[in-house]
Amino acid sequence: MPKTQRLSAPAAVVTGAGRGIGRGIVLALVREGFDVVGIDLVFEPGNRKAGLFEVKARVEELGGRFLPVAGDISRIDDHDRLLDAAVGVCGRIDLLVNNAGVSPLKRVDVLETSPESYDRLLAVNARGPFFLTQNAARRMAAQKPRRSRPGPAIVFITSISAAVSSTSRAEYCVSKAALSMTATVFADALAPKGIAVYEVRPGVIATDMTAGVKDKYDRLIAGGLVPQGRWGAPGDVGRAVAALARGDFGYSTGAAIEVSGGMNIRRL
Repeated sequence: MPKTQRLSAPAAVVTGAGRGIGRGIVLALVREGFDVVGIDLVFEPGNRKAGLFEVKARVEELGGRFLPVAGDISRIDDHDRLLDAAVGVCGRIDLLVNNAGVSPLKRVDVLETSPESYDRLLAVNARGPFFLTQNAARRMAAQKPRRSRPGPAIVFITSISAAVSSTSRAEYCVSKAALSMTATVFADALAPKGIAVYEVRPGVIATDMTAGVKDKYDRLIAGGLVPQGRWGAPGDVGRAVAALARGDFGYSTGAAIEVSGGMNIRRL
């Protein structure tokens, strides 16, 4: 993305943009005409096969604009720099997608969960997004509204694990449940300011994060775990976010949208 402002295009900030669900979200937003600032912990300008700069190349193939930014969202004192980068090239922030997250380094029984693992997941998956959203929301509230577009929006990518127990990764479930309530609280607080807030809950999505348990979920899906009978793809989540970004659910702030192939259906 050239370091010139293009104020006509809506501007999105996507965390964890270098791979998986974040990558899928970026590409979906670019197809909707967004300029995107992608934040990721891994920043390798020489790597065009994976990561932020692979995403940048793909965005440019689509005719879009993408600015890669190195950042760790758990470092709250760095949030100004991350959001300043977006405002510097886009002039504003129309959409924030809190996607970045980590899984436990090792799956263990809840009775073996360590304080170190718990603190790491809460810092990245819940605390960081809370304060990044606080910062971005202040900026959004101070912006001049666009006449031709819906108001600004914030999307939290949580997980079905926000409401579904997994005893071998308890700290992950707790972090996603906390993030889900974060979405609810901000939706409540920001509605009077014209800022919509949504939660998207992915199910079993094929990404690097789930690659290590592919065989397990292949068996579970074959056994009927997912009513629609397949793995989800990052593009499935990306299209849901794009619909929210377009304003298709403009009267639904606070909604939690599950992208799980029907895993939300209670069945006998």
